[in-house]
Amino acid sequence: MKFYKFLSVILHPIVIPTVGVFIYFFLIRNSFNSDQRLAVLGLVFITTYIIPLLILVLFKRLKMIDSYYAESIRERKIPIAMMIILFYLLGNTLLGTADITDLGILFYATSLGLTIIYIFFAFKLKVSIHLLSLGISTGFFLMMSSKYSHSFTLVVIICFLVSGLLGSARLHLKAHTRTEVYLGFLFGFISPFIVNYVL
Repeated sequence: MKFYKFLSVILHPIVIPTVGVFIYFFLIRNSFNSDQRLAVLGLVFITTYIIPLLILVLFKRLKMIDSYYAESIRERKIPIAMMIILFYLLGNTLLGTADITDLGILFYATSLGLTIIYIFFAFKLKVSIHLLSLGISTGFFLMMSSKYSHSFTLVVIICFLVSGLLGSARLHLKAHTRTEVYLGFLFGFISPFIVNYVL
């Protein structure tokens, strides 16, 4: 059980975006120097990690959520609504920055995926955000493989394997049903392709 909790923490949805951008800069060449890359990573880290963390702390103090895990649908609604806006604004900023428009697509896709999750609340389904984030990463790097005609097969395979492990962890912790886990990965996976097609 401790292993599953550990896995859920180190692969938390607020960690994955920064890791994804780091891997993107490592794999894909662009004109940005090291300082500019650090600046982008810093912006992503603050927007997707620090701010969500502060939001959870604030909501806990205001007793709007019972725990930092925000386990119920009721507790998740406002934080996810705020995250939809944050990721959209981040996507908008990066899409307008030359040479890293790919990252704009990535964060638009995350905003779209979170919107889909929010819609599922109406059907009493608490779709897994953990699996959504890994699904987005998998779909994004698969899309980058096609765009740059360069194989990122290893990254995609690792994403699939880690998704399987994380899905098992979420099920063992009884955090989600199988349907919620599968839907999270599925809509995460297709979100980058939808955004790329629309843009």
